[in-house]
Amino acid sequence: MTRQYAPVSPPVALTIAGSDSGGGAGIQADLKTMEAHDTFGTSVVTATTAQNTTGVQDVHVLPPDHIEAQYQAVVDDFAVEAIKTGMLASEEVIETVADCIDRYGGPLVVDPVMVAATGDRLLSEDAEDAYNELIARSTLVTPNVDEAEILTGTEIDDQAAAEAAATTLVEQGADAALVKGGHLDGDEVVDTLVVGQGDDSRTERFSHPRIETAATHGSGCTLSSAIAARVAAGESLSEAVAGGAAFMERAVRYGIDVGSGSGSVHHMVDIRERADRVAVSEAVESVVARLVDRNVETLVPDIGMGVVGATRYAETPAEVVGVDGRLSRTRSGIRPTAGVRPGGSRGLARQLVAARETHPELRFAVNCRFDSGVESALAAVDGPVVEAATADQDEARIERVDHTAPVVGIDEDRLPEGDPPAAVVDRGGEGREPGVVLFASDSETLLERTLTLYEALITE
Repeated sequence: MTRQYAPVSPPVALTIAGSDSGGGAGIQADLKTMEAHDTFGTSVVTATTAQNTTGVQDVHVLPPDHIEAQYQAVVDDFAVEAIKTGMLASEEVIETVADCIDRYGGPLVVDPVMVAATGDRLLSEDAEDAYNELIARSTLVTPNVDEAEILTGTEIDDQAAAEAAATTLVEQGADAALVKGGHLDGDEVVDTLVVGQGDDSRTERFSHPRIETAATHGSGCTLSSAIAARVAAGESLSEAVAGGAAFMERAVRYGIDVGSGSGSVHHMVDIRERADRVAVSEAVESVVARLVDRNVETLVPDIGMGVVGATRYAETPAEVVGVDGRLSRTRSGIRPTAGVRPGGSRGLARQLVAARETHPELRFAVNCRFDSGVESALAAVDGPVVEAATADQDEARIERVDHTAPVVGIDEDRLPEGDPPAAVVDRGGEGREPGVVLFASDSETLLERTLTLYEALITE
């Protein structure tokens, strides 16, 4: 018996760029990013590079007629909804690509790749002026600060200068320009988008906290590909830029640590996060079942007990899996009020996300009641037991995580350097009941710590 064919028809995007043999940037980054955004990626290779995480050793530019043949093969067969360009390497290649795109009427995202993150030049200096024609055809041009300085002949040292440069690029013919702020100083990375000219012009800024890492290889390729994929799927330009910038924050924070040099951004981070929720849900359900089976009611607070788990990439409470409600005491033992879902046990989920800002290895948590008996029993728990910071002490960091009212965090002054907490004690305060939160990097350790605390408490 044969099975019914059930195809899907995702939007199609095209990347015109160079190949990165190290896999972190170029065509490789573009195609992975497009796939992660549910877009079918096609490609035109302009050049091959011999490179890795330490730098570019060699560049081979492909013949213009072969580049044009690749382009024609793609557009003859696919309904391309958006095109993005990356490394074009030479004046002749840029002119060839501009001629090809002149026959294309859809959205065009131009990433004017000129210099690699390692400092290696990826575009001959005599080819820089050739970008003008391509920029004039673009829906969006996405230079970093260094590239924007080359394209506009201006110095960019703050956000006002970035806006002025973006405005200049729009005046040169681009529908919109996004000057990326990663190379500007400051605790925040601010990307500046200018759309339109004159009275119709508007400026939008997209910011996020700077992540302390040098592993940003492929960030420009990945952002422009994410925007192109989102535009191909029907998002407006502003929506696509906002979504792409948010995606990049996570892709940088959870970068790929491979090779002997700086690693690359994580092109598949969003799809990995969603996929990992299945395993995390099963782990949380297993912990809940064991706690119910052991009937750890002496640990259950009056408000109920929450159990939560995060994927390796969870950034918000909505992405943390938890009990939808609480584990509560009943006449027949403790019982969950509902099942497990993303966004469950939201208050506890906020505390886990906040703790992960400092200790990203923490992935599971449970909240328990706290009194003198529990305090004594905590001595049996393996790992650091620390005091909670007050809301005032931790307000800035917690609000950064969730953009909501602050919650209790960790007093880092009381935590051994490098060691994640096993338990965080909150002695209560105005509008806050005393409690203790147990943390762990895996569900089995969380369960072990909870049962250890329970056994120590009932033998007190």
